[in-house]
Amino acid sequence: MLEELKALNTSLNLTDIFDTSFLKYGKVLKGFPVNELEKFMDETDIPQEGNIYVSSIESWEQGEVKSLIEKTYFGCMDIQLGYCNGKNSNLNGLEFHKGSEINVAYTDLVLLLGHVNDIKEGTYSVDSLEVFFVPKGTAIEIYQTTLHLAPCKVSDNGFKCAVILPSGTNTPLMKEEKGHDQLLFMKNKWLLSHPENERFMSQGAHAGIIGENIAVKYHT
Repeated sequence: MLEELKALNTSLNLTDIFDTSFLKYGKVLKGFPVNELEKFMDETDIPQEGNIYVSSIESWEQGEVKSLIEKTYFGCMDIQLGYCNGKNSNLNGLEFHKGSEINVAYTDLVLLLGHVNDIKEGTYSVDSLEVFFVPKGTAIEIYQTTLHLAPCKVSDNGFKCAVILPSGTNTPLMKEEKGHDQLLFMKNKWLLSHPENERFMSQGAHAGIIGENIAVKYHT
């Protein structure tokens, strides 16, 4: 799969998450309870078009899995268990959080990643992006300094990805919490939108991405 993607995307700096270049963005989590979360992800669907993101699902957070992840990976901080499934192929924007994010790939997928140090006066050039293939069944930690957004699909079927974050992340801001930071889009979500992303732009996101709205190509 990786070699096919490289051949189709020669303009992208594409490798996989086991390459040493991934280490500045995150790490692969060996021993993560991938199978325990799989029964939850089996309940979720991939939309016919676009993406669906659900930040927190109460029924998922009632059992022992949440407590195990909190103790092992988040220093006993409260977390939320959710998912992002979809048919996305484009960059569309980049976000970052205060605190790590854990992604668990339940299909093969691709992530477009950058570093917050490359944000200059509220803008980020796509020339600095690196692109990583994440194979099905892999859990990764994304550091808080890593710019990221929704995965990209590598087949017509779309992608499935569990998303674990500090509790309250990606929830709406109250009116009095808005306006002091042009990048703060939701609670614990700083966002730079690509100007072509109509949904983000209509919601008042900052148009901070410079360059092409990169699309990941794949064999149909």
